[in-house]
Amino acid sequence: MADEEDVQAVDQLHVTYGHLCSELGKVVVGQQDVIEQLLIALFAGGHCLLVGVPGLAKTLLVRTLAETLALDFSRVQFTPDLMPADITGTEVIQENRSSGERSFRFLPGPVFANVLLADEINRTPPKTQAALLEAMQEQQVTVGGVRHALPQPFFVLATQNPIEQEGTYPLPEAQLDRFMFEVLIDYPDEEEELRIVKQTTSGSKPQLTPALDAAEIQSYSDLVRRVPVADHVASYALRLVRQTRVGRGQVPELVTKYVSWGAGPRASLCLVLAAKARAALQGRYLVASDDIRAVAAPVLRHRIIANFNAEADGVTTDAIVEHLLENTSVDGTNKSV
Repeated sequence: MADEEDVQAVDQLHVTYGHLCSELGKVVVGQQDVIEQLLIALFAGGHCLLVGVPGLAKTLLVRTLAETLALDFSRVQFTPDLMPADITGTEVIQENRSSGERSFRFLPGPVFANVLLADEINRTPPKTQAALLEAMQEQQVTVGGVRHALPQPFFVLATQNPIEQEGTYPLPEAQLDRFMFEVLIDYPDEEEELRIVKQTTSGSKPQLTPALDAAEIQSYSDLVRRVPVADHVASYALRLVRQTRVGRGQVPELVTKYVSWGAGPRASLCLVLAAKARAALQGRYLVASDDIRAVAAPVLRHRIIANFNAEADGVTTDAIVEHLLENTSVDGTNKSV
């Protein structure tokens, strides 16, 4: 039996979701799927990797999202000379003027914010990239042997340019797996681009009304985890993930041909949790199979490692995910693959 208070809270979250989309629409033109995926990850407590060419308003989108949520926002422009302490913080020696005593004082870095924009994360060396691992997974940083908890909620949005590869440091699979979603941002259509041109050259600045604060977001994140999921829907999510693993049971022929490594157990967790968040945002207190299908691509596309055959034949990980969705039924009977 569903908890009446939780059902009412889901209804309220659905209303708030509409208000958030309306506020974001004042500044960001189009990109409805991107906005939905960002908000799903936010309420599911995950992080996002935004992939798109320059000039698609990735930074504007993240900054606007922080404003509409009344959250502390911090941006780090990743460069080849950036050091781990530049983002986590460092200890400095401070002298007491009255007593003359010296002591260490921790100066928090930009990671101590609710929303952290890691701009062009693949432009900094692995040592600095790895500094985000503990923050993203453990919600804390350790400096000088002392642990410092990060503010809650903590949401990392990292951007990456898919075109320029010279002088970059591709994220290792271990760090990619920390991102709940890889969100692809595409070019706007002609009508949207016209609206962008008119809006950004008019000189007017829309006034945003914050819809949620940090405490409310935490409350809704707890609510999302309480959204029930039926066993057959959870099993459907697991089958999608397990069919990406070559040599681990029966997998589609296309996966065997084009995949080197499949998604791990964290993908199953993210798939179910993201589906719960999507259902709640749409005002439903129950996860449907459509929710699993809707979040499958952003959850799996960066967790499937394609091989050389896929690159040679132009087969993307999105195409592999689409093939799995087309050939995996909810009732457990797979179609011909």
